[in-house]
Amino acid sequence: MAFNITQFRNALPRDGARPNLFEVRMQFPSFAQVRGSSTDLEQRTSFLCKTAQIPGSTIGVVPVQYFGREVKFAGNRTFADWTVTIINDEDFIIRDAMERWMNGINSHRGNFRNAAALAPNTEAVRSGYTVQANVIQYGKVASVDNAPALRRYSFIGMFPTDISPIDLDWGSNDSIEEFTVTFSYQWWEAVGAEGNLAIA
Repeated sequence: MAFNITQFRNALPRDGARPNLFEVRMQFPSFAQVRGSSTDLEQRTSFLCKTAQIPGSTIGVVPVQYFGREVKFAGNRTFADWTVTIINDEDFIIRDAMERWMNGINSHRGNFRNAAALAPNTEAVRSGYTVQANVIQYGKVASVDNAPALRRYSFIGMFPTDISPIDLDWGSNDSIEEFTVTFSYQWWEAVGAEGNLAIA
């Protein structure tokens, strides 16, 4: 194919999706909300979640040997962990909620699970230790009210498995603390711009 800048521009009629136009919306289980309401935690997380990913997934391969050749069959799907980076404010409210969340799953001292984390999680009652989270990709062209949501990925049955340490350093001037949280989940679903379920 010959070099043609016009054809390349025509292949990107909307100038491409931008990785900095996103928002994370995350629920918290009831036992992690000791400091701050659920609404406050969710709103603060949407503002202070600095990095995230649109999720991927992998289908395994089942190899079978046949007459000296390896024949491949499709296996089962697996979903990699999801990691976000959060800006830490001096009230530590999101860090505190994440630590309480993990402590409710498995306590530091006694190796126990919080009784509230054992209850089933439903739409009506937010109990149990798994929640739903969303990462939303926005477009550049704003409407009268807000930027258009191009696609939303929902993580089903999500819970944290790792909270990173925060490095402290007397020489770290003019910087704000950050930490990462890694989550496992059961599966993700994608919703398109028109609100229809694209992938389930």
